Amino acid sequence: MSRLSLAERLKKHFNGMPSVQDRGQWILTLPKENLLEVSLELRDAPDFRFDTLIDVCGVDYLSYGDGSWKGKRFAVVYQILSIAHNERIRLKVFVDGDPPIVDSVISIWESANWPEREAFDLFGILFDGHPDLRRILTDYGFIGHPLRKDFPVSGTVEMRYDPEQGRVVYQPVSIEPRVVTPKVIRKDNRYSGTEGR
Repeated sequence: MSRLSLAERLKKHFNGMPSVQDRGQWILTLPKENLLEVSLELRDAPDFRFDTLIDVCGVDYLSYGDGSWKGKRFAVVYQILSIAHNERIRLKVFVDGDPPIVDSVISIWESANWPEREAFDLFGILFDGHPDLRRILTDYGFIGHPLRKDFPVSGTVEMRYDPEQGRVVYQPVSIEPRVVTPKVIRKDNRYSGTEGR
């Protein structure tokens, strides 16, 4: 099956509903309300059989396009694979709100469990229906979501072990922010064209 026939099958099967783009890999952009329905069809329909979820990740569009982005701030991207047809596609769902919420696809692909937790932990995207949505990479007491574009580079709190209290304690960040600028490049005759003079 050719890449072109996959796009044709997608458009025919879904009546043109998902936006299909070719950027070296087919990308289906769909409304979050249709995520579960489309995902189930992609997994079970004989024309597709995308039975393997490879990855789930969050994207923050806050400063995309030098801040000219007018769409929803967050997206969730799903990489799925059809072993039977040797084809891959990327599903993209834009989400917004405070907090941003999208349905969990664990009922369709169990391998979404930890990647959805990671997107929650790092971007603050909630996955409705996830059986155990808790932090996976940061500490449970961590404040904020570190991959959001507006998260301070130095963070908001730091933790250390306090021997007097016999436990880990949290405190405001004690590191003063600094701007790192490159030093002046030194003169070096190896690059000035004066070798051997």
